[in-house]
Amino acid sequence: MIRQIGALPYRIVDDGAAEVMLITSRDTGRWVVPKGNPMRGLAPHEAAAAEAWEEAGVTGYVCAAPLGEYRYPKRRRRGVVEAAVAVYPLAVVRQAADWPERGQRTTRWFPLAQAAASVTEPQLKRLIAGFTVPAAPLTVAERVLPAVQGGPGPRKGKRVPMLGWFQSLMPTQGRFFEQFEAHAATLVAGADALAKLFHGEGPVETQIAAIVRHEHEADDITRDVLRDVRRVFVTPFDRSAIIELIGVMDDAIDQMNKTGSTVEIYGVRQFEPDMRDIAGIVVEAARITAEAIPLLRSINRNGDRLNALTERMVEIEGHADAIHDRGLKALYQAHQDEPMRFIVGREIYSHLERIVDRFEDVANEIQGLVIDHA
Repeated sequence: MIRQIGALPYRIVDDGAAEVMLITSRDTGRWVVPKGNPMRGLAPHEAAAAEAWEEAGVTGYVCAAPLGEYRYPKRRRRGVVEAAVAVYPLAVVRQAADWPERGQRTTRWFPLAQAAASVTEPQLKRLIAGFTVPAAPLTVAERVLPAVQGGPGPRKGKRVPMLGWFQSLMPTQGRFFEQFEAHAATLVAGADALAKLFHGEGPVETQIAAIVRHEHEADDITRDVLRDVRRVFVTPFDRSAIIELIGVMDDAIDQMNKTGSTVEIYGVRQFEPDMRDIAGIVVEAARITAEAIPLLRSINRNGDRLNALTERMVEIEGHADAIHDRGLKALYQAHQDEPMRFIVGREIYSHLERIVDRFEDVANEIQGLVIDHA
């Protein structure tokens, strides 16, 4: 068996729908994802991004943690061998007018379901079908629509018999869920601005201002949630769980804001490759959160998917820790004679790591809700 790497390029179009880019293979013309062999001197996710550029002309923010793996039979001169492809999600920023294999392949954007149906490999079908990108953010009007709410819910993990019949009559969509989803949208927007900052997409001041704006929006939503926790009669789950979940979500974007502030204070304009890699993981963590939060509307039905998403979050947090340690070591070795440069870089690395840690906290809170209610 041979090992390969591949990219799953994705984007969100104007109406909020998700699309995945597929390309045609050069030998059979079937629809595939950009893929190839590992490249000397490049980490696997960097090689996947390089393949996406060479084969499809797309660039963006690649996550250092693979989404999954699929296998397919690969023809070689000496026969057919099995190839295992590790697939890395790539949030596409742009497609170039020209690229190395432009005349050899066709590229096309597909809706998720159509993309899954268009590829041949069963495991790749499942990877694409199970991949969800964030929905379009709710407007202010949409997220503050009044909903029928009631009074003190049962203690975490338990159901009060006298209130059980009353809870069953409560609407499955209420203000709390809308607020959670609106906050998740600020996390996605903040992560996008953070990735643009570390990848040099536009002026540094513009991206820092965007992070600050999204952090303020998140603060407004958090205050709404805390006010409603005190005001309403029946909550969808335990009050302490609501407070803890919105709290760790807010901590994530607060940490993004602190990262931007550090960059601004010290006037940093060039960033280490490992910093950009962690920023890519933040984009993936925000995507996972934005998929998971709406599933809380029906924890019983969505328990398995929520478990899978929280496991993915824990996995990418481990990747971020490893990248942080590797980057810090390289920073120290490169700047032993420039202590201030090392100190500033170490602080930026620390803030980036804490962002991903806060997303892991979000996953832990969601997992607790699944255990208590599913």
